[in-house]
Amino acid sequence: MYSVQEIARICGGTLKGNSKTTIKNFLTDSRNLTLPEAVIFIAIKTEKNNGHQFIKELIDSGVKAFLVNEEEIEMNTLLSNEVSFISVKDTLVALQTLARHHRSLFNIPVIGITGSNGKTIVKEWLYQSLKQDHSICRSPKSFNSQIGVPLSVLNLDAAHTLGIFEAGISKPGEMKLLQEIIQPTITVLTSLVSAHDEGFKERYEKLQEKLLL
Repeated sequence: MYSVQEIARICGGTLKGNSKTTIKNFLTDSRNLTLPEAVIFIAIKTEKNNGHQFIKELIDSGVKAFLVNEEEIEMNTLLSNEVSFISVKDTLVALQTLARHHRSLFNIPVIGITGSNGKTIVKEWLYQSLKQDHSICRSPKSFNSQIGVPLSVLNLDAAHTLGIFEAGISKPGEMKLLQEIIQPTITVLTSLVSAHDEGFKERYEKLQEKLLL
């Protein structure tokens, strides 16, 4: 659980609006909103989409806190006594920074799983094998991307005794960021085949990237 003030401090952001909001859940896809209480929406801009365009709709749905790119939205028109905005240069970097901080608070075994395929199957097999002995936090579905990994790690709480997280990459430089977020104590490499070869000069380069985990 974080206050919006803490999130702004960790991410190096600027807080405007209500400074008393408490955050329990982190949302990057407006379609997945269930309960708006204690949620912060992280508006991420990609080549295909821009989460900032859904902020007005989410405010109308009851969401009170937003992490935004400082140049993507005119916050003053949306501010109220209830709504909080944390503005940063890059919301994806801010999300990853927050997840990296959150992971550092936990001194428990963490399994990181990477490979060209089979990551989710191995994760679920390990979960079924170990759940009788551990309270496990694991990646939901196939959350193994630059967005999915930090969202998964942010689910860690004091009740967990083990983490199991997937890490998927499609180009050089991505695994270093995921390794810093997951900080695994055990690593599993499932396979190395042709998936995502197009993002690398050669398969050996892809292997070297995966071994960074």
